[in-house]
Amino acid sequence: MCLAVPGRVLNIEDDTLRTATVSFGGITKSVSLAFVPEAGVGDYVIVHVGFAISRLDEEAARRTLETYADLAALELPEGTEH
Repeated sequence: MCLAVPGRVLNIEDDTLRTATVSFGGITKSVSLAFVPEAGVGDYVIVHVGFAISRLDEEAARRTLETYADLAALELPEGTEH
């Protein structure tokens, strides 16, 4: 199974991989924008293993992040590990 996570582009470096700082709900990571050259500061991107693989609109990003937050808030049954 693959997991890709939406994040917001905060800034972009002008290097070979178009390295950007992307915020994932307050946690920031360096991400390559090489596969999405049209992405700019303020855009939301889907990130998989350190590479942005597509852009998405703000509403779709918000819905996805809300779903992740809802899932994180669920309590696991007693005796179950995270």
